[in-house]
Amino acid sequence: MARWKFKEDRRHRRHHRIRNKIAGTADRPRLVVFRSLNHIYAQLVDDSQSRTLISASTALPDLKTKLKGAKGKIEKSKVVGQFLAERAKSAGIGKVAFDRAGYLYHGRVKALADGAREGGLEF
Repeated sequence: MARWKFKEDRRHRRHHRIRNKIAGTADRPRLVVFRSLNHIYAQLVDDSQSRTLISASTALPDLKTKLKGAKGKIEKSKVVGQFLAERAKSAGIGKVAFDRAGYLYHGRVKALADGAREGGLEF
């Protein structure tokens, strides 16, 4: 088995372990993070209805102007977190359950969480 495949399988196992403990509701949706090589994606998910309420990513055209000033992936992740928090606040969502999706709470994942907290979301 290729090394990257092994690492990805381990991350999926960690994610399933986390998902057994965390569930999003309409009052407190789950904030899910996904990292790709070039982008970071975040969603607020209501698991009781299986719906994505709000999403944000570095690939969104709305964020392209805000991301021009950010220098690295970590700064871009923080901007995405702040943008997601703004959209959540306008939708009336204040509290979320953070789902790191098996990634370490470090680097880009931590920056997104910090940006969301600065934007006003409560974990």
